[in-house]
Amino acid sequence: MDNTSIITQVANPKEEEIISSSQEKVSQSNSSLKKHRSRSIFSPFFCCFRNYNVEPPAPNNKPCALPPPAEENGSPPKCDQVQVIPIPNSPAKYLLPEVSINEYSKNCVVIDLDETLVHSSFKPISNADFIVPVEIDGTVHQVYVLKRPHVDEFLQKMGELFECVLFTASLAKYADPVADLLDQWGVFRARLFRESCVFHRGNYVKDLSRLGRELSKVIIVDNSPASYIFHPENAVPVQSWFDDMTDTELLDLIPVFEGLSRESEIYTMLQNLRAR
Repeated sequence: MDNTSIITQVANPKEEEIISSSQEKVSQSNSSLKKHRSRSIFSPFFCCFRNYNVEPPAPNNKPCALPPPAEENGSPPKCDQVQVIPIPNSPAKYLLPEVSINEYSKNCVVIDLDETLVHSSFKPISNADFIVPVEIDGTVHQVYVLKRPHVDEFLQKMGELFECVLFTASLAKYADPVADLLDQWGVFRARLFRESCVFHRGNYVKDLSRLGRELSKVIIVDNSPASYIFHPENAVPVQSWFDDMTDTELLDLIPVFEGLSRESEIYTMLQNLRAR
């Protein structure tokens, strides 16, 4: 393990890490989305992934806004293979609770944590914003957390415009206390961790169809393309961040999200942005 890695697997801490130094190419369709901003929003840095050459599941021929939840270790069901029959008093077990009345008309934004909002390390950081103790295999380790520039402004604006969900492939024992310190305004209406991911071909994938929201109203913000391999058309990819205090990625994204918050469905605007 290098000095920038944080172990997140409790059962066997040597197997998995919150942070690794591997980088991967991004698909051509996503790369065009970054062109409307002066700074690149790619160069993904993978967190908690073993296999970076991930192929998405075969595309469906029929649109599926709210399919039944996928199996934890399987691909999401195809719409033409599933017949949804509503059963009284037997709601589907989606990851999110029913949307509140106050946010019923809002789109949903799913936001990643590591290398998107913060960077964490076992190595002491002199200017760390937080120091979080994490118990791993009976030993307490100090995790040094650095906030990405403009993260406070970004989160406050997201809380005003969207129903916000934190979704990370890290373990809750690390990510939950970091979120407590990071989100001082109660922006995140829900927090989802590794156990809510689908393990697909060696990767922890965030299957948006399991949220319980209309997919045409869901946006995912993440630095890892493998995280949203099931729904790349819903993604606003961001550049991985480590310690560049001149970074303006989150600040530059605010006007984009102000526009997305006014859309009745997000696909058209995201497609237009990719075409630029």
